[in-house]
Amino acid sequence: MEQEVEMRAFPVRMPSGTGYWTVVDDDLVVVREADRFLRELRLARDRAESTTKAHAGGVALFLRWCAGTGRDWRTAARDMGLFILWLKWMPGDGERGRVVVSGPGSEPVRGNARINAVLAAVRGFLVHAVVEKSVPGWVLDEIYEVGDSRDLPFEAQGEDGGLRYRLSTRHRLREEESGVDRATDEEVVAMFLACRSARDRLIVLLLARVGLRRGQVAGLRRCDLHLLMDSRSLGCAVEGAHVHVVRRQNENGAWSKSRRSHALPVDFLVVRACDQYALERHEVLGAGGSDFVLVNLARPPYGSPVTPEAIGEIVQSLSGRAGLSRRVTSRMCRHAMASNVADAGGSLDEVQALLGHENPASARPYLHPKASRLRDAVERVSSPRVRVEEGRR
Repeated sequence: MEQEVEMRAFPVRMPSGTGYWTVVDDDLVVVREADRFLRELRLARDRAESTTKAHAGGVALFLRWCAGTGRDWRTAARDMGLFILWLKWMPGDGERGRVVVSGPGSEPVRGNARINAVLAAVRGFLVHAVVEKSVPGWVLDEIYEVGDSRDLPFEAQGEDGGLRYRLSTRHRLREEESGVDRATDEEVVAMFLACRSARDRLIVLLLARVGLRRGQVAGLRRCDLHLLMDSRSLGCAVEGAHVHVVRRQNENGAWSKSRRSHALPVDFLVVRACDQYALERHEVLGAGGSDFVLVNLARPPYGSPVTPEAIGEIVQSLSGRAGLSRRVTSRMCRHAMASNVADAGGSLDEVQALLGHENPASARPYLHPKASRLRDAVERVSSPRVRVEEGRR
């Protein structure tokens, strides 16, 4: 019989203002090994606070399973298959008391994608523990298949002929491919018209016309907006109206996934929306308020920065208010921007730069060509008969 043991993710705010998530037990005592891993993830590896939150949740589930089934977490990797079954059928926090019936025809508590995310967090935790020598090295053999370059084709072994090792995860469930769809132009326009404030209109345009992530939108500072055609007076050499995307620590939890700072061009619609929002903000706050671009104007605390979560809620509310047949998310707006650039003839490297990706391949999932562009591509290919007739001339 499994014992009921509580392990949960818990937010931590350091004196510097930096935040991360850790794991605490029944008595709200921090689990030291998990805390060291999560703190390193945030500080040494410079990962987002939201990333530590997701990892903390996965590690908490693993430790809860270990404690509840009487296993030592340091050696429980040998039973990872049983942990996967537990994840699939055992209710999580907020679901205690729910009756779960496993077997054919029943619905799993967690889907394969969620289970894979938990397993990724646990692997990271155990690898860190191996490095710290708090877990025996053989644990790596339980979570990874270790191979070397000798079984690769000769061409792939490298010019120096040296022996290279590679790791492949042992436990990973198959996920159904469910790519993120793009928001259509009609949906973006409907959401824009449903806005009741200049601030919300600016949010829609920053997502759908500039392609920013919601964390980047919430993290914009007033000094990041360079809306003049010539910004040399501001000490900036970037031509034309643009916004700077800067990775920095923000009090509202906003975070840019792009490690490098970069400037993104904006069109006249975004410039006009910025002007209208500046007037709206001045009427409420005057010259005061936070240095963040987007702040609370409708309810206290007035002038406080809008959070990334609030950005997502605003977009969700707008899609409902606009009467759309589906829920449009901020990420779908970003996909729409990338696809519109491609539909207008933009190349992959241009889409990559506008999205702030370092790897060109990272931009491919964001491209959702319109049906009309696919038809045009087919019609541009001449028929075999035309090519034969041209060859006879």
